[in-house]
Amino acid sequence: MKAIWNNTIVAESNDTIVVENNHYFPSESIKKEYFKPSTTHTTCPWKGIASYYTLEVNGVENKDAAWYYPEISELAKQIKGSVAFWKGVEIIE
Repeated sequence: MKAIWNNTIVAESNDTIVVENNHYFPSESIKKEYFKPSTTHTTCPWKGIASYYTLEVNGVENKDAAWYYPEISELAKQIKGSVAFWKGVEIIE
């Protein structure tokens, strides 16, 4: 699977895990040069507290377009260390 934003592959893996219709990419599959830490956090009742990344590709930002769970609940341990996308990031095979 590939995560594409602004005509650029920002993550690529054959080992994504789908949870709630989101592909979670292993952290080693993301292209870190496009990811900037964000101060945004949200809470999922069963996964825990999510942290976010802002994507920056070719000088254009997509604020909080990727998320992950630094501390994850036992119920969601299968996505520990994984990153998911939204806000216009296209996921294709």
